[in-house]
Amino acid sequence: MNQPLASTGQTTSARAPTLLVCEHCDTVYRRRPLVRGEVARCQRCGAVLERHQRINLDTMFALVLTVMVVFVQANVWPIITLGLGGTQIHTTLWGIIIMMWQSHSEVVAVLAAATLFFFPLLKMALVGWLLAFGRRGRRAPGFRQLMVVLHYIAPWTMSEVFVLGILVSIVKAQLYFDVTADAGAFAYAALAVLITIFSGIDLRQLWDKIPESSP
Repeated sequence: MNQPLASTGQTTSARAPTLLVCEHCDTVYRRRPLVRGEVARCQRCGAVLERHQRINLDTMFALVLTVMVVFVQANVWPIITLGLGGTQIHTTLWGIIIMMWQSHSEVVAVLAAATLFFFPLLKMALVGWLLAFGRRGRRAPGFRQLMVVLHYIAPWTMSEVFVLGILVSIVKAQLYFDVTADAGAFAYAALAVLITIFSGIDLRQLWDKIPESSP
């Protein structure tokens, strides 16, 4: 466990690579190397300070590209097929969002579009931008501002919740229609797994992996 140095409201020392500052209570710790599977937690509030990360920038960049490919597939391919009286209706994510909007559920439609499309797309695009420069040993333009944006949009990527919603909808809709899960549903399931894996990566490590002094 990292040992606290002091409790302070000032975070200027957080820039030092040998120090960690708890985001929740501002307690300052000396950083020490973590072994595989180890997690450093704040002794005061229990918040996670840092996790051991084996993944390097190249692997992170490859994972981001994989997520982007699956993301495109999940949004292009139909999600479910509804059959009734010989008629079949194929729908995609945006088809569902448009139907909700036309059904006067504008708030739900906007939230679905934001959490299932715009926020995940923005997160992957920003991380890809940072890593594209980071792999060449330099910080991307707007590095600090983009890291702040990533911090705030992280909780708003909810593809895994959407997958659970699809499963529940299929079970309930089978009472009235012939329902078939299409390729888009499986792509979203794969996307949820990939996003969950990516969420386990502490993006704050980019501050150390891409030093400010890099050319």
